Parts: sequence; C-alpha cells; structure tokens
Amino acid sequence: MGGARFIQGLLHGLRTGVVPGGSADTEVTVVANTADDWWIHGLKVCPDLDTVMYTLGDGIDVERGWGRRDETWSAKAELEAYGVEPTWFGLGDRDIATHLVRTQMLEAGFSLSQVTEALCRRWQPGVRLLPMTDDRVETHVAIADPESPSGRRVVHFQEYWVRLRAAVPAETVVVVGQDAATPAPGVLDAITGADLVVLPPSNPVVSVGTILGVPGVREAVRSTPAPVVGLSPIVGGSHVHGMAAQMLASIGVEVDAGAVGAHYGARSAGGVLDAWLVDERDADQVAGLEAAGLRAQAVPLMMDGPDATAAMAAAAVSVAAGHPA
Repeated sequence: MGGARFIQGLLHGLRTGVVPGGSADTEVTVVANTADDWWIHGLKVCPDLDTVMYTLGDGIDVERGWGRRDETWSAKAELEAYGVEPTWFGLGDRDIATHLVRTQMLEAGFSLSQVTEALCRRWQPGVRLLPMTDDRVETHVAIADPESPSGRRVVHFQEYWVRLRAAVPAETVVVVGQDAATPAPGVLDAITGADLVVLPPSNPVVSVGTILGVPGVREAVRSTPAPVVGLSPIVGGSHVHGMAAQMLASIGVEVDAGAVGAHYGARSAGGVLDAWLVDERDADQVAGLEAAGLRAQAVPLMMDGPDATAAMAAAAVSVAAGHPA
C-alpha cells in the first residue's frame, strides 16, 4: 500500500511539474514484490501487483487500501457456508475476476510477466508494472507454538498478516524459493538503464527486501549508474502502516529511520543506497547517516494526499541530484 500510494503521488508530481526534470511523459517502471503471492481456492492471488494496478488504475478500495472499490462478498459467504477453509481470507466478487483471468493464463502457459501486462491493458496504470520474478516465491513467518515439538511453527505470510494480524512476534522470515528465482524479464534492464532508482517507503523486509533478495537484483542496484534514493517507512520511531516494526524485529534491526537506512547501507560501502530521506521528526538521524556514507535529508514523509506525496517524490529527485530538498 505504501509503495502504491507513493507511485500515485510520483505520477501526480510528474503531471503537475512538481517533480524536477520530469514530465507526464516520463517513463516509470515499477518492480513489485511477488513473495506475498499464494494460491487459494485454486486461484493465484498476487496482492502487491494487484494493489499497484488497482491504485493506479483508479479501482482500489481507498478505505481498506486493498481490493476493489464497491466490492461485494457473495462468493466468500457461499464458501463459508460450505465450510471451505480458509474462511479468514476473503476474495471479493469483483476481485475474483482478476484472479480467474490470471490463473487461466498461467495454466495456459503464459508467464506471470505476460499475465501482468495483459491485466494492465484493462487498468492502464500509467507505469510499466513488472513482477520481481516469474518464479514461485513465497514468504513464510516462523512464530512460537508451544504445542509443536520444536516450539515454533511456520505460517504463510498471508496467515501471519490477515489471520494473526501480525499480533504475535515474528521469530524468523523465510522466503521459500527465492534463492532459485531469476528476475523477471525487464527487471534488471529497468534498474541498470534508469535515470533514477527509488526505494519507496515500503516494508524493508517483506516488500523491498524480498525484491532485493532475488538473485541479481541487489547486484543490479549496486551497479546501476543511476542514483539510488530511499524513503524511510519509519517516522518518529514507528511504522506508519503495516508491520515494519514486527518484521524489522525478526532480523534484528531497530525500528528507527536511521537504522533502516543503515540496514540498506551506502553503495560506497557495499549497500544499495546513495541517499536516504527521513521525516522531519527524525532530523537528528541525518548526521549519523552522512557519517555512514549516505546523503541524508529530513523532509515531510507523511503521504497525506497526492500533493504531499508528490513533494516527497520531488525531494527524492532533488537529493539524488545533490540539491537540498
């Protein structure tokens, strides 16, 4: 959701001239996380791809931040009446159409990249939307389970997020299939051929982190001639939405804007960033980040609307160019 809203603000800023050096014709490529994907009721569901597509195509349910606007839930109710599990994960009637089309195309032999391109022909998101990989990659989370012989059990990310609501500590995050995955067509070229690479204020572990974990992607970010700028998802010592705090704890990273910037690291020291934007409330982090080799600035980072988010995108371009935001 954070990434989708940021892209929406970026496009608004390009159209209105707020983002320096850009225009409505600027080509934007979005590489989306697919490790949240899973199969349910025989359908392939890609939450992050769909959230970006629906948001930019003006079909998202803005209040929920996911799924279709004006949704109904008759199919979900009927599945529950039959006692079909899982009942805690609901597919809306309108949303099901997307998953049906995707599943039929995948079973006919089309790749996830090809399917995504076909779906986007309907929604016209205004960006080139690419899955991080066409291979099956799924995030699982280890949680405590006193009844298990090992004292823990592993659940799919969707169960952790939707059923458990991230209310129990995440002991370990395991991204199944990631090591054997390859970047989807166009992903590496988009990174190495860009004028600017932006890591949006998305979850550093299970969104941006899983994309960087696909073999070859981190290396492409490190080697691209383009500046690489990130925006902190942590504001004032807390995540704004989602579960960044729980996920950061699972990898031993403090819930702190400076700590997340240091987790990504400076490209000059083997990391992936040239610059890192923190919120004004975290201005005391700037000196430490710069000492670690990152250009850092403190700017407003709350996405309170298209104009505020466009200003964030403009700040990212400015800091990439070495100018004050």
